[in-house]
Amino acid sequence: MFVASNAALSRRRFTTGAFATVLAAGFGRSASAEPAPKNAPGGKWRAVIIGHTGEGDYGHGLDAIFNDRPDVEVVGLADPDAAGRAKAAERSKAPRTYADWRELLEKEKPQLVCLASRWTHERHPAAVAALTSGAHLVSEKPFTSTLSEADELLALAERNGAKIAVAHQMRLAPSVQVLHQAVASGLIGDLLEINAWGKQDDRAGGEDMIVLGSHMLDLMRFFGGDAAWCTARVLSAGRDITKKDARIVKERIGPVAGDEIFAQFAFPNGVMGSFTSRKKLRQQTGHWGLELVGSKTSARVLADVFPAVHVLKPGKWDAAGRADQWQRLETDSGAKLSAEERGFGPANRRLVDDWLEAIRDNREPGCSGRNATKALELIMAVYQAALSGARAALPLTNRAHPLAA
Repeated sequence: MFVASNAALSRRRFTTGAFATVLAAGFGRSASAEPAPKNAPGGKWRAVIIGHTGEGDYGHGLDAIFNDRPDVEVVGLADPDAAGRAKAAERSKAPRTYADWRELLEKEKPQLVCLASRWTHERHPAAVAALTSGAHLVSEKPFTSTLSEADELLALAERNGAKIAVAHQMRLAPSVQVLHQAVASGLIGDLLEINAWGKQDDRAGGEDMIVLGSHMLDLMRFFGGDAAWCTARVLSAGRDITKKDARIVKERIGPVAGDEIFAQFAFPNGVMGSFTSRKKLRQQTGHWGLELVGSKTSARVLADVFPAVHVLKPGKWDAAGRADQWQRLETDSGAKLSAEERGFGPANRRLVDDWLEAIRDNREPGCSGRNATKALELIMAVYQAALSGARAALPLTNRAHPLAA
């Protein structure tokens, strides 16, 4: 159970924020510092990786995110766990290792920093220091524990000319990009609804929503735009949650609550969206992902590192019923790829390619920190709406965590 009091949580947030500010100041760059570089100095970017094997391991294969890139030189890795550090250094081909990421940043002076730990609370202080030092940042998701932390990082990036990318790799998958273009061209008619669901396994509810649902909420925004409001019901053992139901789970991603979630979102142009995570629905729903419901037909994204995309061929009602058939989108090239080609390696290469191009072209990456913040905001809106029993207007004015404020 999550036993920390609200006062303790407030003290922890203050301490973490103050600590991060002090750390950032210690690295010497401020508003007067040179902006982050737009091109690889000397032809290669100096990159480092920060993780914690003993505390959540490395997520999404991010320890190897710079492998086999002629434009990036990994110069160091930080991990406080000695055994894990050695293994991670071998995987990432880092020539120098550190127990403390502060020493890593001070001595290596990287232009690119990868925050690879799964545990959200560990990444924020390092992100503050990295951005303040003038480095560009790529991070595991969820981006931060609270919206206020995300706002702080976005402001630092803006001030120092840095670009942030977050590991929502499904957004950049060729199959999803093709579907996005096809929907815009009228493949399913007018988009009417976007319905998404998590894995709905033993993590069903709040944990599922932030660990896996964050990918889905990011994709919902990719297709639907920014939501105007959210309504939600979050249940724990069959009753509506209160703040006392907040708990910390194995993957330290901030407080979560509930074992059943049903949320609705109002997107532009009359498009309605929903996110569901209920273990009892897992067999009925099948593979986690999302469905785009249009005026002509529907398209379904089966979530994975390389998602599969299917389009519904509706049948006609007759005396025997109705036979609909889901068919693989003809332009979805994923069906011809090997398991390795559909894995984290290529997905991370797309993430880094787009991130470095965004740095060079001075644009937002596709998987930007801003998009990750917006996805996190939808999660926070679910809790705010469920706790208040009323619509949560977006953007949220309360940037603290609704379960801990």
